[in-house]
Amino acid sequence: MIRQENVAVCTSGRIEERNDMKTRTFYYGWIIVGIAFLSMVFWFGIRSVFSVFYAELLEEFAWSRGGAAGVQATALITYTVMAPIIGTLIDRLGPRRVIVPGIIILSLGLLLCSLIQTLAQFYLFFGVIAAIGLTSIAIVAYSAILSHWFERKRGLASGIALSGMGMGTFLLVPTTQYFITLSGWRLAFIIIAVISLAVLLTINGIFLRHKPQELGLYPDGMSQDEWAQYRKHSMEQYGWSNRDWTLTEAMRTDRFWYLCIFFFLTIFIIYAVLTHHVRFLIDLGIAPATAAFVFSIIGISSGISRIFWGWLSDHIGREITFTLGALCMILGTLCMMALAWAVNDQLLYAFAFLFGIGWGVNAPIFMSSTADLFQGKSFGLIYGIMEGVLGIGAALGAWFPGFIFDRTESYQSAFGLAIGTTILACLFIWLAAPRKARHNN
Repeated sequence: MIRQENVAVCTSGRIEERNDMKTRTFYYGWIIVGIAFLSMVFWFGIRSVFSVFYAELLEEFAWSRGGAAGVQATALITYTVMAPIIGTLIDRLGPRRVIVPGIIILSLGLLLCSLIQTLAQFYLFFGVIAAIGLTSIAIVAYSAILSHWFERKRGLASGIALSGMGMGTFLLVPTTQYFITLSGWRLAFIIIAVISLAVLLTINGIFLRHKPQELGLYPDGMSQDEWAQYRKHSMEQYGWSNRDWTLTEAMRTDRFWYLCIFFFLTIFIIYAVLTHHVRFLIDLGIAPATAAFVFSIIGISSGISRIFWGWLSDHIGREITFTLGALCMILGTLCMMALAWAVNDQLLYAFAFLFGIGWGVNAPIFMSSTADLFQGKSFGLIYGIMEGVLGIGAALGAWFPGFIFDRTESYQSAFGLAIGTTILACLFIWLAAPRKARHNN
């Protein structure tokens, strides 16, 4: 007769134990990773196509570059305000009650963008309404979810999920440019809105779950005994990360503020380059379709590298991994700046691959470092604050190069400043020291 305590029902990824023999089934956490991946495709893809619309709308309307770039800055400020709110609501209400309404708001904002006649409307429809919806499917939402599903494989899981950001750029930027060329930018906005609504509502409304405990599971697909042993060892060796952190407690630590500064400094170069490089390349005589293709290369190389960087950070630490990625970003930016003196394919594609690979390090390190340091019941709020800081840095990065260009007719000094902020960011991730709060397997 089989003893009751040695039998467990195997559903949705649970571990089945019969006579002390363990058979693992597929872990549902990887479904959550897949949902996050597809959502990231739309989140960052829609963010990225701003650069294509930006170049097109400057041709149609008599707007200054700084004024039009301010729409992206406004969208990022909206993100800054909304990120902590979204994180808190997910902590309290669960993800589907927050994400599903956000998807509807996003689609509405994109549909309204097809009706734009004035710069003020662009600010409202894209910079505010669509941006509110985008925040609900952003990294802040899925960080608050994935942090519950993975511990030992957190870097890898976040890397796979966030590789969707690069895939979104790879797919949506050239596709949007194609539809703009074929039928105009207004139709392109409508198509993106409809596809976003159909895909995102389906995957998030049906399959999304908040925590593994809802399905009787434990992080990483561990059994109950494995999870208990892991927590005991982690508590004994790395007690910092096993506190149930609140925002107030986190803000009393130096590491919280080091991490905030790290986020702010890191993101500047990303948005300085992503927002303006298409226009920068077109100014040098490169065809718009080629510039959009370069953007897609940046996107796919960043997506692939996110998986690698996430895996690597699980093994050699977040700090070393980020430093290596930052070096790639800096080298890529230098290649782009050199195009002002010598336009050639070697520099152009070196920029695309190096910057894309380097960009890929950011999101996995952002998510995993914060979870390493400040896991707990308020993680959604804490990470939302971090994403809010990112929004400020991104808004400044999107706006500042346009402001500089309007006064100097050159982007070079702004790109040089971006390289400097990236070097400083390396210092602050080492000061935050997630390596001291987590064992690297």
